[in-house]
This record gives sequence, C-alpha cells and structure tokens, in this order.
Amino acid sequence: MVLLQRVDDFRAPRWTDSARPQQMHIDVMVTNLDTAEAQVLALGATLLDGSDKPIGYRVYQDPVGHPFCLITPEGA
Repeated sequence: MVLLQRVDDFRAPRWTDSARPQQMHIDVMVTNLDTAEAQVLALGATLLDGSDKPIGYRVYQDPVGHPFCLITPEGA
C-alpha cells in the first residue's frame, strides 16, 4: 500500500542536500536497466549526478525532485 499526503509548505528535495532531504524513496524492481531507464527518462525522470550506474542499481529523480532507484535482482 502506498499512501500520499498533500502538504501546504512543500519544498522539493535536492539530491544529497541534507537541508532539503527526500520525503520518500522507492526502489522499482526491473528486469532490464537500460530498457527501464529509457522509459523513465521519456516520462521526465533524470539520472542523478553521483549515480555511477553500478550493476543492478541506478538512481533517478522524478520531475518534482523525488529520488528513486531502478534495481534488478542482482542489485537488490
């Protein structure tokens, strides 16, 4: 179950900025990182700096700034 809540004083998170930390983090299990990356980039995500694309794991942010990861079983 995922529950969402609207906040009046929303401040978008900034990757690696402790003054504006993430409010959530979601790992999405995929079978192919390259295919999934193309899909999330087409939907407006960006690959984050510092995401060195290790095997099975990549870090992105959605258009609002929330970080999330695409992972494969070998990265879990």
